[in-house]
Amino acid sequence: MNGMRRWVLGVWVCLVVLLLGLSGCRPTGFKTEAAAVPQLVLTTLQDPKTFNFALNQEFPSIFLFCFRGLTREEGTTGELQPDLAESWQISPDQRRIVFTLRDGLRWSDGQPLTADDVVFTYRDVIFNPKIPAEAQEVLRIGDSRTLPEVRKLDERRVEFLLAEPFAPFLAATAGPPTDIVILPKHVLESSVQTLDANGNPLFLSTWGTNTDPRQIVVNGPYQIESYRPGERVIYRRNPYYWERDAQGQPLPYVERIIWQIAESTDSQLLSFRSGDLDVMGDVRPLRPEYFSLLKREEERGRFTIYVGGPWSGTTFITFNLNQGKNAKGQPFVNPVKSRWFNTLEFRQAIAYAINRPRIINNIYRGISELQNSPISVQSPYYLPPEQGLRVYDYNPDRAKQLLQSVGFRYSATGELRDAEGNPVEFTLHTNAGNKIREAMGTQIREDLAQIGIRVNFRPINFNTLIGKTSDTRDWDCVLLGFTGGVEPHAGANLWMSNGSSHLFNLGPQPGQPAMTDWVVSDWEQEIDRLFQAGARQFDPALRKPYYDRFQQIAQEQLPVIHLVHEIALMAVRNRVEGIDYNGLPSWGLWNIQYLNIQDSSQDSSSPADHKSSTSRMGNTIKYAIGK
Repeated sequence: MNGMRRWVLGVWVCLVVLLLGLSGCRPTGFKTEAAAVPQLVLTTLQDPKTFNFALNQEFPSIFLFCFRGLTREEGTTGELQPDLAESWQISPDQRRIVFTLRDGLRWSDGQPLTADDVVFTYRDVIFNPKIPAEAQEVLRIGDSRTLPEVRKLDERRVEFLLAEPFAPFLAATAGPPTDIVILPKHVLESSVQTLDANGNPLFLSTWGTNTDPRQIVVNGPYQIESYRPGERVIYRRNPYYWERDAQGQPLPYVERIIWQIAESTDSQLLSFRSGDLDVMGDVRPLRPEYFSLLKREEERGRFTIYVGGPWSGTTFITFNLNQGKNAKGQPFVNPVKSRWFNTLEFRQAIAYAINRPRIINNIYRGISELQNSPISVQSPYYLPPEQGLRVYDYNPDRAKQLLQSVGFRYSATGELRDAEGNPVEFTLHTNAGNKIREAMGTQIREDLAQIGIRVNFRPINFNTLIGKTSDTRDWDCVLLGFTGGVEPHAGANLWMSNGSSHLFNLGPQPGQPAMTDWVVSDWEQEIDRLFQAGARQFDPALRKPYYDRFQQIAQEQLPVIHLVHEIALMAVRNRVEGIDYNGLPSWGLWNIQYLNIQDSSQDSSSPADHKSSTSRMGNTIKYAIGK
């Protein structure tokens, strides 16, 4: 009997040790280790691809937490506000802008942040022709695509000289999530000036995700403490961050952030329901089926679901229209498929064949709206259908007519073939783990099967997907989303032909192998002209006609086929205070430095106790389940 007791006791001890070991892999383990430290546990679906802002093409990213720009957008109105710069002045001819930095700014290593850092960021990094910085395209001005001149006036003042009036300039300085952050000259200057054997700056391989996070010098509210690929990024409060609250208390309030890397939105849901996550839906709106489930658990689970109306981002599919060839003379896209994709009637037929109302009813549970424009509905430049924007209501018969009008034919078994007899078949990619997009891709495959097209739907790793669209250009069709906002020129990277995110027809990019036979269509050139003309006007009334025409061309030519507006939904534990949420910001925690953590022993408030919640919950009725 004593032997049996010893055996049972031994097994019990082993189980305890095992469970304690496993708990170290869960966010709750961090809560136990640092119970006295205010911390926020968040989640993302993919690992960071880079710690180098100039090379970043993803959202979300570490720059949301770690860096700031000269200005910033207020998250609920889109109003431009001072950030690292305390003020700015625009000359009467609108071609000279002078920023004055705040006094006493410092980097996370304690070094002063001065006008030298601003000049370095813009002149030596963003405007450097050897660095493929996306932000460069947003600031190219006029037909000549001239970049601004920038120079230091004194330690706190920086002057920008523009070739002509350029209304989007101030918005481009607004920092995360989409605009330009300021980088540390004292850390990065040598990597920009030193070239490798191929003549490229070492900067292109600097601050990769293999860099010791302690070497990443930042100016935002948080700095990276550690990074474990596939598991988490841990952020720690930056003691040198400049901002203070109304009482003079240093910000941010929350000491530490745990950014868990989840394999799917389903695993995020499990973590949130078990209490391991504090927020869900801050990056992309909650999935509608999660809303119906979590809504019933709000009071018992001590969290609040915030409803912010239509999300400002766009969701779409796009075909690879690139007719270019790689350095080996090989076409990026199979020539047979390229002929299909570059036929306008083919793209229009696809738009008619996608059953978007079914997507709304079945996938979004009625909690979304049809999307028809590349400009966010919150923008004053948005053109609604009733004012002349073309739409493609579900009409598979019309889709078949369009296809047959340009030489496509149906076999006896209903299979669509082109004029040469080739069966119409292509591959659709999206990022694996995003269950909404995976469900949408599955339905799109079913919808297009109804008009005789075979779609091979293959979700893949997000970073692999970005590599295909940005580097190899080896893809047929992708289902993606882009962040939005009130300034239409923020989409210049996607829509202007020389943009580094012009994914449907991506041209030559700095640091990439040479390509040949790249063709820019007439309508792409017209969009270029419209963006340039719209940017010259500071008066919104004079700018709007240019962006109206841009939206019309986008819907007539359909380089991208817009799908649905998600409704902004975010679930937050009641212990998190300071949430201010609507559908405008791409990131629901845009004011993260002002968030605070309530004492968990007093976390018994109901959703009605939260001002931000009550101001938004009226939308819950409009988008109720079963609408």
